Amino acid sequence: MGLTAVAFLVSVIFIGANVSAQSQNFNDNRCICLCPHLALPNVTHPPPYIKDVPPNLCNCENVILPQISLKEEKAAAFCVRCDCKYENRNTAIIKVVVIIVIWIISLLVVYMLFLICLDPLLNKRAQSSYTEHTNEEDLSGGEGVSHAMGVRSNVLNRVGHQQDKWKRQVREQRRNIYDRHTMLN
Repeated sequence: MGLTAVAFLVSVIFIGANVSAQSQNFNDNRCICLCPHLALPNVTHPPPYIKDVPPNLCNCENVILPQISLKEEKAAAFCVRCDCKYENRNTAIIKVVVIIVIWIISLLVVYMLFLICLDPLLNKRAQSSYTEHTNEEDLSGGEGVSHAMGVRSNVLNRVGHQQDKWKRQVREQRRNIYDRHTMLN
């Protein structure tokens, strides 16, 4: 098990322990009511009214009317236009998903930094990869070692070649788009 996997598990356990301690701050059950604005009835997105009430009391009379002062006849006309919904959510799952997304982004950033550090090594090996063999005995005596080194350098050369090819294509695309204002096919 890698170091990142252990760190991930420790952070998930830590967040899980904090969820129970912070459950007073976030309610998983709530009633949310959307109503037209009192002063501006044509406003399309008025602020919602949110209150922690049981599901059977999730209506305009119990959520909105205690927060605003309206006469009884206006309150009935106002409540007809309100839409109240009772919502259940699980903040613990939301927190775990956010942590997983943050870890994935972190791993990708670390991988990007690794590739940035690897780039000079690939370019250095691509420039000094050719060595002339003058002695036939050296080739036959260390054939297994030189074969393994040759395979590794061959792979690095191919990766370096592909990277150089990609960089040339990017430079060509930039030149076409910014200088000539044309797109490649």
